[in-house]
Amino acid sequence: MGKYRVETDSMGQVEVPENALYQAQTQRAVDNFAISDLVMPQTFIHALVSVKSAAASANAKLGLLDQKIADAITSSCKTILEGAHLDQFPVDVFQTGSGTSSNMNANEVIATLASERLGESVSPNDHVNMGQSSNDVIPTTIQVSTSVGVRQSLLPAARYLSQKLEEKAEQLSEVVKTGRTHLMDAMPVTMAQELLGWKAQIDAACNGVEASLAHVEALAQGGTAVGTGINAHSDFSDTFAKELSDLTGVAFTASHNFFYNLSSQDAIVSVSGQIKTLAVALMKISNDLRWMNSGPLAGLGEIELEALQPGSSIMPGKVNPVIPEAVAMASAQVIGNDTTITIAGQSGNFQLNVMLPVIAFNILQSISLMSNSAKRLADKAITTFSVRQDNLNVALAKNPILVTALNPVIGYLKAAEIAKKAYKQQRPIIDVAEEETDLPRAELEALLDPNKLTKGGIAN
Repeated sequence: MGKYRVETDSMGQVEVPENALYQAQTQRAVDNFAISDLVMPQTFIHALVSVKSAAASANAKLGLLDQKIADAITSSCKTILEGAHLDQFPVDVFQTGSGTSSNMNANEVIATLASERLGESVSPNDHVNMGQSSNDVIPTTIQVSTSVGVRQSLLPAARYLSQKLEEKAEQLSEVVKTGRTHLMDAMPVTMAQELLGWKAQIDAACNGVEASLAHVEALAQGGTAVGTGINAHSDFSDTFAKELSDLTGVAFTASHNFFYNLSSQDAIVSVSGQIKTLAVALMKISNDLRWMNSGPLAGLGEIELEALQPGSSIMPGKVNPVIPEAVAMASAQVIGNDTTITIAGQSGNFQLNVMLPVIAFNILQSISLMSNSAKRLADKAITTFSVRQDNLNVALAKNPILVTALNPVIGYLKAAEIAKKAYKQQRPIIDVAEEETDLPRAELEALLDPNKLTKGGIAN
């Protein structure tokens, strides 16, 4: 058994581990919420500590907090932001819906560190939490961690993937392959056209995510308990937003309506939906890569993904498309996270949403998963795959759907007859068309040139 000390809060005495920086309210949360092994992510803790630092600076500037106490608080926050004491945030994700336990956890740890630094008592409530409520601190922390995560991690990673797709497309601009609709042979496309379609998906998703940040970056801080701003200075919200912007490098502002920020999580629901769109795009790309890589003998065999690890514990020599599979699973998780966020987002009862911690956990996990997935897909799949040109050529030569280019010349019904015969006899379409029409071979070669057919229009 470890050693304990006794801490006191408004409900009485609590035993706390002797060396813990947190105090009574955190310990009550640890005891009450033994539900999972999940704690709030490091990105959330860093954002929460940044909120506390900016609040102390704002209150000092407004003449409400003694400067030496404010300095002790901001210095203690800086220590945590540099990576120390993260083990002092043990509260379970599944806690009180306002996140009060996480707010008080931060207040208590910072107060303990500030007291040690200052040599006198710093109060978790009266000093670190001055002009604040869990009801505006936690929504603000969700907004800050989401915005910082998207801007510093997710968007750079997704745009990096977009760049690598464009670079690969340039390399493969002359590679022609069989297009597919319904998983069935269709008219030819270039590999570049296929990859640039993927790039357009990523770019559109990035644009949607970035556009959704406008409401995320208008902060709840200053609304305090119910949105009225009780116990906060009238200039606190604007002063706080400036301090936090300076600290994080993101241009935050005060919300025009704190009731919106406290009672709803619509801004986070919106950005989550856009991140889900990115997940859908990554899953589509991953599954296309898996199909294109399938084989090597009995599948499509259009490309060969880089061999990264043995694919089977029993089948020697087997290699699997592990990165696309991992990215597809991460995408599925993000789609599920969005459902959780949607359900949690509609749990705003009157003046407060009461599923804030689970919203925080899921949106930050989604940001992390998509950031890492985009980078891995770019570096270990898109950049490194090679084209199996021989397989592409064989499929193109026998593709009966090339006969579509003859429609304007010989008509749909005659073209269909040629296509069926070519498929049944497993012969190149040009050979059957030469037998079944009066068109010279040279003209057929021009009409059925797969490269020309990727450029659209009427063949001539």
